[in-house]
Amino acid sequence: MKHRIVVLGAGYAGCCTAGVLARRLSPADAEITVVNAVPDFVQRLRLHQLAAGQAIEAPPLADVFAGTGIRLRVARVTAVDPERRVVAVADADGGGELGYDTLLYALGSHGDDHGVPGAAAYAFDVAARPSALRLRERLDSLDGLGGRGGRGENPNVVVVGDGLTGIETATEIAESRPGVSVALVARGELGARLSAGARGHLRRACDRLGVTVLEHTVVEAVEATRVVCADGTALASDATVWTAGFAVDPIAAAGGLEVTGNGRIVVDRTMRSTSHPNVYAVGDSAYAIGDNGRPLPMSCASAGYTGMQAVAAIVGRLTGRAIANTKLDHPGNHISLGRRDGILQRVDDQGQAKPKYTGGRKAARIKAGILRMSLWAGAHPTFGLPRRKLRLVPAPDASAGQTAAHAGKAAV
Repeated sequence: MKHRIVVLGAGYAGCCTAGVLARRLSPADAEITVVNAVPDFVQRLRLHQLAAGQAIEAPPLADVFAGTGIRLRVARVTAVDPERRVVAVADADGGGELGYDTLLYALGSHGDDHGVPGAAAYAFDVAARPSALRLRERLDSLDGLGGRGGRGENPNVVVVGDGLTGIETATEIAESRPGVSVALVARGELGARLSAGARGHLRRACDRLGVTVLEHTVVEAVEATRVVCADGTALASDATVWTAGFAVDPIAAAGGLEVTGNGRIVVDRTMRSTSHPNVYAVGDSAYAIGDNGRPLPMSCASAGYTGMQAVAAIVGRLTGRAIANTKLDHPGNHISLGRRDGILQRVDDQGQAKPKYTGGRKAARIKAGILRMSLWAGAHPTFGLPRRKLRLVPAPDASAGQTAAHAGKAAV
């Protein structure tokens, strides 16, 4: 029997890792299956642009994996049983179970409403394509109001959360939809993690785009037509966008994998689960310690770094080769402020902003290049990789994850 590698999730991390594994491992020994809830590659980094009304590519995964030998299963993952080595999925045909020998967990994250009353019922988010499209439809309807209730006022959009997603969403909507008034609610100081110069640039961009910033403001509840703050202030809102953090699904925790308090899978330096050695985690799902000794943040960059380390580990262990420690780094943040402005903020080894930053059109062009590169890499996961297909070797012992059915054929 072939060694069965199952990859859960086909985002930036899942697509690229599956493609590299397909390029490196011999199909005579290994079969790779990717499970994803939707049939297309979603550019999550650009969902705020999609919501604002721009056309964003979504390449079909069937095309992405064409010619790679990868099997695509469009289904939603409902459970993981690492003791039985099976994954439960649900799809239009009723679903079922997939067995695996090596599991690569890349299910990513989703928006977190933190239990704030009304946030789930009334707020939109840009953490997934369907929710971004719902927000787009709502914004389209606001464009046609011609003044709220005939009073000559612009419709109000309130963006809750001043992290990178909130900043990008507020500025993108303000630039793309000049007929709406945008407010950005910040729990602390706007751009607190940026350098002083970058914070000033961000404030000027918000002023230029007409974004009203409310700092040191805590949202207590979201209602159909307003946002209620802890100090009693009520903000009129025709569309509330919730960008106040991300969370992971409880699937890993429910399956018995060792996880952190917020559900991320605890991994070693090679992205291998500390509790189940035949499970690897990458991207937002993984709690990985970077080269600076600090946990890697949820980000596209972290997805790339953790994915390459997991590939090196899986290929090394399956083929009996030495496992290299690839780079685990967080170089900084790339923030778009509409289509013609941006901020590139590098950080030091402690994750603190360096004094210098790049802003303006140059930063916007660099960010646009990063997005194009991310799309191209996700849609061409095997390009430029070695063509040599490596054969698998027997596992050194049973503890490495070899099953009797695969003895002499595969390793974990």
